[in-house]
Amino acid sequence: MTVSATPADPPTPPEPEPRSGRRLRLVALALAVGALALVAALLPLEKVGEAAATLGPATPVVAVTVGAMLLAALVPRTAISLGSGALFGPLVGGSYALLAAVLAAVVTFVAGRWAGRDYLAARAGGRLARLDHWLARRGVLAVVVVRLLPVSPFGMVGYAYGTTSVRTRHYLIGTLIGATPSAFSYAAIGATVVKPGHVDLLTFIPAALGTLVSISAAVYWRVSGRRQHGRPG
Repeated sequence: MTVSATPADPPTPPEPEPRSGRRLRLVALALAVGALALVAALLPLEKVGEAAATLGPATPVVAVTVGAMLLAALVPRTAISLGSGALFGPLVGGSYALLAAVLAAVVTFVAGRWAGRDYLAARAGGRLARLDHWLARRGVLAVVVVRLLPVSPFGMVGYAYGTTSVRTRHYLIGTLIGATPSAFSYAAIGATVVKPGHVDLLTFIPAALGTLVSISAAVYWRVSGRRQHGRPG
């Protein structure tokens, strides 16, 4: 006697999150950013130099953490890099500023993906969908150019990228490449505040390289776009 096996029921797909839940996460993110901005406004910045001199081995951790927090609170990255250079010098200060930028990039990207990805995917129209596809297709290069251009606060770009379908590794690699030139350039300029007369052409090389990358990317997109549409370059 043959016993036929009963086919297993197909797995039940997870129910989509209610719209109210998606909105609640956006509100939570907005409140968190507002709280960070309030803390940043209350920080006694005039005492930062004295505090940095007394921290000892904890200085790098504190400097990078505070810098990342300020960036997540939408404080301009230029100010963070200038301050790092003034406090720690062009190389060490630039390194701290870059590490703070990378940490802030991770935090804001994860927060944006948690709070806004599902909401945007549910409400995205034709233009947003095309922009999302365009960013995802260009990958690292698109992130590099956006990071090099001062189009929006550094933290805001991280939150925005979290809502897109750009791959995490492309975002992180592009952020590291795009954030490096300005971190060291502005740190070098900030260092001259405490040591005037130390500005030379080498100070501006990282920024010049960043500009060159942006121009090259723009030319590449223009040429490749024309080729895709069958037009001569």
